[in-house]
Amino acid sequence: MIERIDTSARVSKIVKHNGVAYLCGQVGEGTTVAAQTRDCLSSVDALLTKAGSSRDQMLQVVIWLADMADFAEMNEVWDAWVPTGQAPARACGEAKLARPTLKVEIIVTAAC
Repeated sequence: MIERIDTSARVSKIVKHNGVAYLCGQVGEGTTVAAQTRDCLSSVDALLTKAGSSRDQMLQVVIWLADMADFAEMNEVWDAWVPTGQAPARACGEAKLARPTLKVEIIVTAAC
């Protein structure tokens, strides 16, 4: 069975299937990549809770940065947020994001 949570015509914020929660990409507010990353991760926390999951149950994370020059600044926030010993498989790349003001987008897959 597939469960869709917070679904609109375009996207579901969460899709659950066979004990796995797939979160839609999260972006954040702020003028720096650190501020946007913190805001993204706050949204991830809320969605993981809504999905019946948590940071400890993350399986994979994909992070898109508008500029790889922001990699270290993003990682500083990420490293403080991710549970010690529970880091998911992760990829990070550079991409043109949906709006010019966006600096980071985070996509999470987690067990639930």
